[in-house]
Amino acid sequence: MTASVAEAVRKAGVVGAGGGGFPTHVKAAASADVLLVNGAECEPLLRSDTELLLDRAERVVRGAELMRDSVGAGRAVVAIKRKNAAAVEAIERALPQDGVELVLLENVYPAGDEFLLVYDTTGRVVPEGGIPLDVGVVVNNVTTLSQVADAVEGRPVTSRLVTVQGEVSEPATFRVPVGTPIGEVVALAGAPTADDTVVLAGGPMMGRIVDGPSDPTTKADAGFIVLPKDHRMVTTRTATDAYVLRIARAVCCQCLACTELCPRFLLGHELMPHRTIRAVQYDTLEVDHDHVTSAFLCCECGMCELFACPLEIQPRRILAALKAELARRGIENPHRRTGLTADGVREYRQIPSGRLVQRLGLSRYDGPASFEARAVEPARVVLRLLQHAGAPARPVVEEGQRVLEGDLVGEIPDGSLGARVHASIDGTVESVSRREVTIAAK
Repeated sequence: MTASVAEAVRKAGVVGAGGGGFPTHVKAAASADVLLVNGAECEPLLRSDTELLLDRAERVVRGAELMRDSVGAGRAVVAIKRKNAAAVEAIERALPQDGVELVLLENVYPAGDEFLLVYDTTGRVVPEGGIPLDVGVVVNNVTTLSQVADAVEGRPVTSRLVTVQGEVSEPATFRVPVGTPIGEVVALAGAPTADDTVVLAGGPMMGRIVDGPSDPTTKADAGFIVLPKDHRMVTTRTATDAYVLRIARAVCCQCLACTELCPRFLLGHELMPHRTIRAVQYDTLEVDHDHVTSAFLCCECGMCELFACPLEIQPRRILAALKAELARRGIENPHRRTGLTADGVREYRQIPSGRLVQRLGLSRYDGPASFEARAVEPARVVLRLLQHAGAPARPVVEEGQRVLEGDLVGEIPDGSLGARVHASIDGTVESVSRREVTIAAK
């Protein structure tokens, strides 16, 4: 079973749809004793996974069964937040008599982080610098698993559900072809309700600012949040690195709030953001400094800078910059402790999502975004050849070539980690580069 499922998933170009974009065929070829289905959808305002569960619960369960058998797991667990009662009911109706179980999660952030999800459902702590597979667990997003079920039936990834929330008149979730311009996707949610807005791809905690409306959607984009340009979720991202460092050096009072609420620290990982900030304050940035290299342990959830810090310092930005600099210097993560134990106070320091939304100034946008099954037919799509972890796909089409939805346009380079890319509409290849393939609708 392993070879057939993994090969079907590879051919279909399935990747982690929760944002990571890791090629799913690699996970399908692994060996684990637990298959964990991530339906937490912990980013504020996003609804695409929940709406998928309402619309295609049977496909998710089928994908979970296929992946469970592929990795040889004796246990398959679907994890969904208790608050999403309708989605819970949909999954319960779709569950088989045995073989797949349901675990209900509390409405906290970041419940969907793989390491936290593994601990909350199995009691196992992923080691520093490790992955869930190190403790016998494979984690897949619910959208990914619905695509696994499609892949085994010969259907490649050509579309996905995305949520549009924020400063729009009709927030909703839509199924759109991969590569549809983001501006067109946002327009599906009605007229803008504010002037001078910015779009975040992904959630407000970990999402990125979209360069422009012509940027294409990818397999890993779960939603788009439209916010005023002066909103804190925008200004924290647009601040320069020099400004972020200057503020950290000037005002950090070493209160420890960033560390005490750090999800990875509470799992027992030796990540203490306040000590990294102290190293920044005193210019002790030697690469062998434990609190500099501990940046490798950061999952960049944003809790430290967007919720914990009373002075709006940005430890996450600093830790991310340190990771990038260490990688540039060819330095590997030295933190590899195993046999960790979660902090006993962890359960008392989890942050309710409602409280987080309020702190972020997003309460006015925190409403429903139901799935609308309307046809989305873009005039053209731009298919990025790198919308996954690993190497870019190699284009296998030429300008002027006619393609149908599902035709292969990008192949995994030999010997590389990567994912295939397929045409998401019928049309004519308009342009081909090492970076992307553009298809104009017929």
